[in-house]
Amino acid sequence: GGGLPAPGLGPVRAPGSRGGDGDQAGESFGISARANWDRSPQGSVDCPNLEFGYGDADGFAAELSELYSYTEEPEFITNRRCFEEDFRTQVPGKRWLELEAAQQKAYVMRLLDGLEVVNRDKRLRVARAVLYLAQGTFGDCDNEGDVLHWSRHNNFLLYQMGTFSAFLELLNMEIDNSQACSSALRKPAISLADSTELRVLLSVMYLMVENIRVEQEPDPPEWKACRETFRTELSFPVHTEEPFALLLFTMVTKFCSGHAPHFPMKKVLLLLWKVLLFTLGGFEALQAMKVKKREELGLPPLPEDSIQVMRSMRAASPPTYSIELMEQQPQPQQPQQQQKRGHRSRRPLMKQDSLDIYNERDPFKNDEAGVDEEENDDVDSGIEGELDLMERDAIIPVMPAQRTPIERVSFPKGLPWAPKVRQKDIEHFLEASRNKFIGFTLGQDTETLIGLPRPIHESVKTLKQHKYVSISDVQIKNEEELEKCPMSLGEEEVQETPCEILYRAMLYNLPQYMIALLKILLAAAPTSKAKTDSINILADVLPEEMPITVLQSMKLGIDVNRHKEIIVKSISASLLLLLKHLKLNHIYQFEYVSQHLVFANCIPLILKFFNQNIMSYIAAKNSQGYALPPRLRLQEAGDNNQFCWRNLFSCINLLRILNKLTKWKHSRTMMLVVFKSAPILKRALKVKQAMMQLYVLKLLKIQTKYLGRQWRKSNMKTMSAIYQKVRHRMNDDWAYGNDIDARPWDFQAEECTLRANIEAFNSRRYDKPQDSEFAPVDNCLQSVLGQRLELPEDFHYSYELWLEREVFSQPIRWEELLHYQ
Repeated sequence: GGGLPAPGLGPVRAPGSRGGDGDQAGESFGISARANWDRSPQGSVDCPNLEFGYGDADGFAAELSELYSYTEEPEFITNRRCFEEDFRTQVPGKRWLELEAAQQKAYVMRLLDGLEVVNRDKRLRVARAVLYLAQGTFGDCDNEGDVLHWSRHNNFLLYQMGTFSAFLELLNMEIDNSQACSSALRKPAISLADSTELRVLLSVMYLMVENIRVEQEPDPPEWKACRETFRTELSFPVHTEEPFALLLFTMVTKFCSGHAPHFPMKKVLLLLWKVLLFTLGGFEALQAMKVKKREELGLPPLPEDSIQVMRSMRAASPPTYSIELMEQQPQPQQPQQQQKRGHRSRRPLMKQDSLDIYNERDPFKNDEAGVDEEENDDVDSGIEGELDLMERDAIIPVMPAQRTPIERVSFPKGLPWAPKVRQKDIEHFLEASRNKFIGFTLGQDTETLIGLPRPIHESVKTLKQHKYVSISDVQIKNEEELEKCPMSLGEEEVQETPCEILYRAMLYNLPQYMIALLKILLAAAPTSKAKTDSINILADVLPEEMPITVLQSMKLGIDVNRHKEIIVKSISASLLLLLKHLKLNHIYQFEYVSQHLVFANCIPLILKFFNQNIMSYIAAKNSQGYALPPRLRLQEAGDNNQFCWRNLFSCINLLRILNKLTKWKHSRTMMLVVFKSAPILKRALKVKQAMMQLYVLKLLKIQTKYLGRQWRKSNMKTMSAIYQKVRHRMNDDWAYGNDIDARPWDFQAEECTLRANIEAFNSRRYDKPQDSEFAPVDNCLQSVLGQRLELPEDFHYSYELWLEREVFSQPIRWEELLHYQ
């Protein structure tokens, strides 16, 4: 969370971070506010609503700042010196801001010529001068507005002059630099100095992508055209056979394999995320693409815009104090079994509070059973010990019986989501109804209602009104037809979208890419313990000389924590974007990536990430202000907030990924149950942010039927929150566990069937064997005889002998043709 130790530095707590775990689960879902005490040393009583705007990325300045570590700050001055020394010789007596456009272009061309020299040090000095231009020539500017303006201006100019292509060639050279790799492998400790050239190149490319990607109102028309050209260049490679994102994926796998430990992973991952965001499109672009694709497939429009619905949702709040006090009025006598438990019988309605607030420990159960079920979670996540039950009794005052209520609870007027029904749900409902009333079934027939009572007719009518056919349903049906009738349906027309090109390029190494990303995510997770054999993700943050003073150690500790947070942010955002776009492009592409993430233990990894003091992680202030050039020393926006934007963004992304991996997959839902995710997820409900709460509740909803009647009975307020916030599936029996899907299931067979479907899809679409039995045959005699065949060089010396032996001397047996009729 906010207090990860830097290697060899001892524990370092981020300034301003909270020391304990504020327990807001009860406060979030209507449990007694008086019982909602924070057990942190500061003793904060309440977690306020977090005013967090979820989007594609953070503010522009924040995204630029996260490119750099605080240990890199001295290099801003080095870049400026390299530029000014060269600029004074080329354009004496002038400043960059004073040059006309033609003069600026001429100077950039001279810089690009300097990148082609053989001397490595000279190339680096020129690359630093280019980086100074990309950073906004801050030495000539008076304020931060000027720096940001000139940074955008210079990056568009650099792109127009072909700088990105030149830096791409240099990047390829550095990736293949075996001398740098072997030198890094021999070193006992790798530092910033080992990745200097790579960091300069990646920084320039990141600044170009980020500045050109972000649209602003006053952008001139030529910049808009430039943006589209750049997007096309990154998405549809012309000179190479792979999109740019694939090169970055290759860098990630090379780093994780141990062959290139000096690669600056934070910069690589940030650039990968921004390239995916630029080429594939952000969340709003994705929503527009989804609407367009449904229209093309002839499907009805979406019932609502999910982005707008989530933005309008409010975090769950506790009930008013007077209602809480009413709940504590004397209740009927409890059974004899509870009377034997002493003081616990005095609080019959505190069972729910105990579970929701105090890590789900049920005071009515055996103490031993409770410890066995929850103790490991509490220890691993660093949660402080629970209050004694007697202390909890003392916290909540007993309401006098004669006190009258002051106000009533106000319920929401409507549910946020339109209900949805799948075709499969209608079929199951009719199958059960026919079995009950008629005694036989009609398979997948959903039209024939003869012999069924009138209420069943009404139910089917209501279900059909809310029937939702997804794009995935159509794609799966088309795939089944193509598998059945490969010849009659012919070749499938595949649209060459950026997503399709990227998937095709990634396909054969995709498992390695997913494993590499998860390895780095594990190393960057706050809950991970430092291991000697784990990958070192700190190579591009640790200085050559380790800190001497306590203050330097604290600053480096903050820098290391911030570095890890940025890595988590970039990986979580990249994976989510990839999953969402692939699902829209083709469901089996999404399933292929999902299955490899599951096989690489992504589900327990995300749960491990959340098994921590989540409030401290979100409130962490691992910041010393923006890591930006001088003159651009903006105050970090999150400094005065109760949360860190990137950490809350990462948490929501990881929850969304977990939802995508487990939705409609019973085998994976059982993984959530087996790994005891319910208490971990419920602790995440302490964060009063509507979007985060929604995705936590979705994950709790899908496993509710497997958690048992006692769990549901003990968590009624959480169940109520699920009802209020999560979309309804009409006849989904999630709250009672009587659903057909809750019965024993062959989970291994489910994954194997899915894998077979994925392999059939990949084989049909991407494996193109020349000797396929379905390949077209040329039956035209003229075209066959007219084909030029590759013959051995010495054939023309002996072709007459070959004709005599193979043709003229062999009799033609015409009768043999009759056997082939």
